[in-house]
Amino acid sequence: MIIEAFRVAFRGLLANKLRALLTMLGIIIGVGAVITLLSLGQAVQSMITSELQGLGSNQVFLFGVSVPSQNGARAIPAELTNEDVAALADPLQVPAAAAISPEFQGRGNVVIGRQSVRTDVTGVLPIYTSVRNAAVAEGRFIDSTNVDLRSRVVVLGSQVKADLFGSDDAIGQRVKINNINFEVIGVMAEKGGVLLSNADDQVFIPLTTAQTRVFNPNPRQEVSLAAIQAVDANSVDDVMDQVQAVLRQRHRLTYQDNNFSMLTQQDLLDTSSVITGALTAFLGSIAAISLIVGGIGIMNIMLVSVTERTREIGLRKAVGARRADIRMQFLIEALVLSLTGGAIGIGLGFVLTAVGSFVLKRVATSVTINVTVQPSAILLASLFSAAVGVFFGLYPAIRAARLSPIEALRYE
Repeated sequence: MIIEAFRVAFRGLLANKLRALLTMLGIIIGVGAVITLLSLGQAVQSMITSELQGLGSNQVFLFGVSVPSQNGARAIPAELTNEDVAALADPLQVPAAAAISPEFQGRGNVVIGRQSVRTDVTGVLPIYTSVRNAAVAEGRFIDSTNVDLRSRVVVLGSQVKADLFGSDDAIGQRVKINNINFEVIGVMAEKGGVLLSNADDQVFIPLTTAQTRVFNPNPRQEVSLAAIQAVDANSVDDVMDQVQAVLRQRHRLTYQDNNFSMLTQQDLLDTSSVITGALTAFLGSIAAISLIVGGIGIMNIMLVSVTERTREIGLRKAVGARRADIRMQFLIEALVLSLTGGAIGIGLGFVLTAVGSFVLKRVATSVTINVTVQPSAILLASLFSAAVGVFFGLYPAIRAARLSPIEALRYE
């Protein structure tokens, strides 16, 4: 009986090809959109996770933050200095830390001849490359002598090098950063973007040079942030506790307010996962509206079909068909419509995913994005389309089953 019902349903689809296609259109678009958005969302989330892990292992990022005045208590300015960094680098005070890399960040114009780019200028120490998992592609990185002498040397990010020199050799060339002459000693290996920033679109100079020559000289020699590498993954929490204890003592903080803040790689991963997950779910729910619209179309066409086949229903009942048989027949027809539309939509999803992958790779050239259609997305879209067919086909099936055989046979 069920096999015969499916055969009749397919025969009905083939007899009214255009009407069936228009009926399934909402399902096709909805399934294709859901698969595409879920696949692209998963790819973007994997890309962000990979880029964050590329920052370095077991990282804790330390920032200075100001605490405003409240209830008569004094405001606490943001503070993170070279002396703080030296104290945190002491293994007797922070034994859970393997290394610490301070950074002083600002924006600047890098100029050679008539070529100019505005980019991030980051003052660092030689330990930056090991802590932040960075590598030099050409030349060398900043060394301790450059830091001690406050040398005017610069290492270019790969994107900056390409913008200023193209394919020409940059090592030994002279550039100006905020109208100060610098010698190019190296070019960083391409690393790609991290979240909304591009690790290749920046230049590196000695930390002391940044603090005293390039930007406004500050006698306190403050740093913008410090990347602290824990000895292992299990020591990250210990690092945070020890850093907090040292800085609270050094800054003479008597309340719970801290003029510093810490983030771990896991914090960044969790935040990015929540954001991308919520965005993917939101876009997926919008795409699912097409499935609901397609379901309404199925209900509409099935009601029309019930009206058109009133005499057929009467004849079936007259020869012994039960209400359950009639109900099952129309329910299967609605299910066939939704599942056929879902199958076509899956094919459309593969096509749209390939197009979306191509567009993302052309737009985000600095990062690696691998987009694949996830089996979970196909399963979800298939189950949803089947559920839509059953839900919206149930009422027309019940209405057909309730027709009186005598009235149905009289219907013209």
